[in-house]
Amino acid sequence: MNNDKSFKRALRFEWLTSFYDFIIKWTTRENTFKTALIEQALLRPNHEILDIGCGTGTLLLQISKLYPQTTLYGLDADPSIIEIARQKNDSTNNITFIQGFSTALPFDSDTFDRILSTLFFHHLDSTEKEATFHEIFRVLKPGGEVHIADYGPPSNLFMRAAFLPIQLLDGFESTNGNIQGQIERYMKGAGFEKIHKHKSFDTLFGTISLYSATKPINLKIIN
Repeated sequence: MNNDKSFKRALRFEWLTSFYDFIIKWTTRENTFKTALIEQALLRPNHEILDIGCGTGTLLLQISKLYPQTTLYGLDADPSIIEIARQKNDSTNNITFIQGFSTALPFDSDTFDRILSTLFFHHLDSTEKEATFHEIFRVLKPGGEVHIADYGPPSNLFMRAAFLPIQLLDGFESTNGNIQGQIERYMKGAGFEKIHKHKSFDTLFGTISLYSATKPINLKIIN
């Protein structure tokens, strides 16, 4: 997630990586919010799609089953979790997993129709969030969309308290922006339009919110 090739593991400690799927499934209402994100993205069979911070590839596998003609890429900085993703999806021929960093995406400009991300941005500090959204903007085609599911502003005081363990695990610097509702601000700063906050879901460790934004078709040229 940093250009210096350092990164934060999804569950902070390497020994927890093998438990990633189990923990995410039973603490985040994973199937519910990921299904909602896929429906929100209005995917098409000919779309080229990137999942940033793809983890073990659960979202991409779900998309592949629904839209087998799509071209799917998953990117994550953690080589251990990318290896799990490759093993888990070894029979799926339309998914390519790449080890890389969100602040320097290894793709050409104007490549993707959709970029998705789930439970990733709360791992990034403010500088990394800003750089990542600028990279997302660069590699999206004009008119392409980004769709994000991540921890957002808590729906009530109980959800605020429930999020504290995540903050202790991942750090207050990276997580504060999420609960302060700053995802939309970073989208706007990168040049996106049609920025929306959609559904929210209360989970064991806080409120997960869904967001979307569109790269303008006609980009303004600044002299």
